[in-house]
Amino acid sequence: MNRPSAAALTAIAALAFAAPLTSTAVASQSSIAARYLAIAEAGNRHLERDFDSLEGPDKDNLARARADLKDAAATERLFDHRLRQIAFPPGVEAVARNLYRVNQLRARLTFAASVATTLAYLHSYEPVLDAANGPVERDVGEIRHALGLPPPETS
Repeated sequence: MNRPSAAALTAIAALAFAAPLTSTAVASQSSIAARYLAIAEAGNRHLERDFDSLEGPDKDNLARARADLKDAAATERLFDHRLRQIAFPPGVEAVARNLYRVNQLRARLTFAASVATTLAYLHSYEPVLDAANGPVERDVGEIRHALGLPPPETS
């Protein structure tokens, strides 16, 4: 399998990061909050299923654990795609851009864990994945606060 080089991934990320998060429609803060909440809740439900399975019944099954992680990475990327479709106010947009960036990093780590060839190697990613949650949770909290939303139960 040909993997893209670090330079190629960096270039792709830079181009994606530079793309605007705005759209032509100007939305009210309540509609922005509703759109954000819809994508966040859907993503969180899906991630909870994946990680609950990974920590429970799939913990000792390499094929199922890998599938859980691949699905989690896809869910993280889908959230990011949907996040970029929301036209946030300028102050929130900067945080949304950072959330996109740190969540893309988390998705790459999650996917990297999903190609592990042993359970021990797969589970060795757990501390790294846990650490990657911190920046995501910080930005999620800032966005929710700015939009007048309650803190999340999970990120």
